[in-house]
Order: sequence, then C-alpha cells, then structure tokens
Amino acid sequence: MNEHRVRFAALFDAEVRPHNERFRAAAAVGPGEDVLDVGCGTGESTREAAKAGATALGIDVSEQAIVKARELGGASFEVADAQTHPFPAAAFDVVLSRFGAMFFADPPAAFANLARALRPGGRLVPLVWQERARNEWYSVLHDALSPGIAPPPSGPHFSLGDRDHTDALLRTAGFGDVEFTELREPVCYGPDSATACEFALGLKDVQELLTGGDGESVARLRDAFAAHETADGVLLGARTWIVTARLSRA
Repeated sequence: MNEHRVRFAALFDAEVRPHNERFRAAAAVGPGEDVLDVGCGTGESTREAAKAGATALGIDVSEQAIVKARELGGASFEVADAQTHPFPAAAFDVVLSRFGAMFFADPPAAFANLARALRPGGRLVPLVWQERARNEWYSVLHDALSPGIAPPPSGPHFSLGDRDHTDALLRTAGFGDVEFTELREPVCYGPDSATACEFALGLKDVQELLTGGDGESVARLRDAFAAHETADGVLLGARTWIVTARLSRA
C-alpha cells in the first residue's frame, strides 16, 4: 500500500479535493501557529498549513510517504507513530489529521498522547469517513467485485464514523467543544474508468473484495467506474465528518 500511496500521490490528493477544501477552512490555521499533521501521507495538508504561515510538522508511519513528502518540500516531515511518539509537552496549537486518525491501533492512547502535545485550548481537527454504509464509493466497489456476498467487517478507516463513539473517545482524552460537520461531496477516482480501475486495484478495500483477482471481477469494476464517469472524472458519492475539538484548559 505504501508504494501505491506514493505512486498515486497526486490522485489521492485530488480524490478528496472538495472535502479537503472544507477541512482546511475548518482548521483555520493562521500565521505563527505550531501545527502537527498526523498521518500526513505525502504532505499536502502539512504544506497547506505552512503556506498559511504556520510552523508545520507532518508525521506518518510510512517511511516511503515521508521520503516523498520531503522531496516535495514546503514543511518538515518525520516518520513517527502518533500513538507513542514522545512529542514535547504543550508544543502545538493545532493537531490536524486528514484521513489518518481512523487508523490508530489504540485510539485512546493516541488521542491522549496528542492531547499532551497540544497547548491548553489547542485545536484538534480530524477529517474522517462516516460509517461505511453511508459511503456510496464502498457500495460501488463491493457490488462490482463481490455481488451477492456479504461484505467483510468494516475496516479501520471507518472506525471514527460513529459520532457518539468518537465524541466519547475525544472527551475521555481531555477534549471538549466537540463538534461534527457533515460533508456530502463526491470523491474522484481518476479522469477516466481505466485510471480509476488501476488506482482502485491497489486499495486495501478492493484487495479484500477481489477474491482471486479474476478478470471478470476487474471488468465489472471497470464497467462500474464507466457508469460514474463525468466531465470531471469518475465521481462516487461520499460522506465525511470534519471533527473539531479543543483541549480543555487546566
């Protein structure tokens, strides 16, 4: 997945462009702020924070993604696990995470560690997928690759989709003023069905659904993408949450 993430870095960023624009506005990063971007991938959201005048550090567990982020430049990047990394206490004004926070193996430990890294009153702003059943893009993949077969259990990238669960998780870690803003914007899988199919075949969801990699399933997937092809690319319905929270003041 790391190689795929780097190879399709531009498409991964373009995929979620409308969501990212709203996410950036909600984060409202300003000049002079210290920003930590968790699960930064190849660093687009970190660079955007730096362009807003912040001192921005992007972290990711993928060494390949960080190598690419450093090549692209524009901010500082480190290989680090937000769950365990010894961040300086009260070092950041804002913690961002664009589709990264869902993958914590130990969410309570991760959010507690990030709370320690924030200054009192600091902001936490994750962008996360809503529950799987609310996302058309998953249904398109499933129906093309595993028609008539029950989907596997939801993967970790839907782990923060339930509002009540996520609210409780953040409040336990010391955050307050937790708010959820719903976004209903399409995601773009590429300019055409052929690109979309190549892009999708490297995704974990697709690999889980594609049993045996038979040509018939791949053909169905390509046809499904063709049915969603528009002048703006292959667009699939998606729902996300922009979550905003503040670290409670001592």
